[in-house]
Amino acid sequence: MKTPCLEIDLPKIEHNAKALRHMWGKYGIEVMGITKVDMGEPHIANTLNRAGITMLGDSRIEDIIRMRKAGIAATYVLIRSPFISDVKRVVKYADISFNTEISVIRALSKEALKAGKLHKIVLMVEMGDRREGILPEDLDDIIEEVLRLKGVVLEGLGANFACFGGVKPTQEKMNHFSLLVETLEKKFGIALPMVSGGNSANFIWLEKHSAIGRINNIRLGEAIFLGVETLYRKPIEGLYQDAFKLVAEVIEYKKKPSLPNGEVALNAFGESPKFEDRGIIPRAILGLGREDVDIDGLTPQIEVDILGGSSDHLILDAKESGLKVGDRVAFHLNYSALLSAMLSPFVKKVFRES
Repeated sequence: MKTPCLEIDLPKIEHNAKALRHMWGKYGIEVMGITKVDMGEPHIANTLNRAGITMLGDSRIEDIIRMRKAGIAATYVLIRSPFISDVKRVVKYADISFNTEISVIRALSKEALKAGKLHKIVLMVEMGDRREGILPEDLDDIIEEVLRLKGVVLEGLGANFACFGGVKPTQEKMNHFSLLVETLEKKFGIALPMVSGGNSANFIWLEKHSAIGRINNIRLGEAIFLGVETLYRKPIEGLYQDAFKLVAEVIEYKKKPSLPNGEVALNAFGESPKFEDRGIIPRAILGLGREDVDIDGLTPQIEVDILGGSSDHLILDAKESGLKVGDRVAFHLNYSALLSAMLSPFVKKVFRES
């Protein structure tokens, strides 16, 4: 098998997706499967479909187009605010889009009327994480205008946590969000079908509190694919954490001093590397580098240490592993490493169906 390769265990992803649907479904909360980490890979989107997840969200319209063209039946949600320059594709391919800017919503309205379609809008609310979102005090004016616009319909409100600022979805925050939804519904005489309360960071809130308020939708990516919650990266009971495995090949194995020899300046990435004196060590070099993956997000599955890497090479202290040229080394990945490996054209994707 060509290396480096990313082995993707579809049955494990399906198991995780089913388990999470059941977990959140007990509270009347629908799971939206977030496909951005895998670029809308059709094999994975089909797997989520088989698990019963019929709402798929992605931050890039290109990924939504990819899934649609693969014939995957789903409700498609663009979860990043649309580019005003791209509203034509958004209206054509996304059923719902998350929005924060009234100028963009006006453009979506105009394009939807031109296309003879009705485009659904979810307004993202700023709840303290300081990424995207409308400040609560500004919602009234925006909702008032959205309700007047033709071609778009207000589908709901959404909130985001622990992405930029690391702000937790505490019960106080979630209560505030639900109260905001109810207040706005009463004021404008409307019902909001979707109240999207967060992401894979919401597990501790769900475990500790049964009062879920108005939340009826949750956006899950990392929890499905890596089996962890995202506040502390703790494994979620009953889920697989190894649905993805990165494999690379040993291209050099030699015993060398652990310290560089010579006057040291910056390395190829403008860093000042620090080295531990380990004496003479068995060093294995793998055909894998920063051009392929975020090497800081890798954990070897054998007893070796990652010493560092360059664009094309990953250097290991091979210890007592007995590695030799041609051997393969497997790694677990965190979210950042998974994202970069999925994006890399140099990492072959291998799908395990059983």
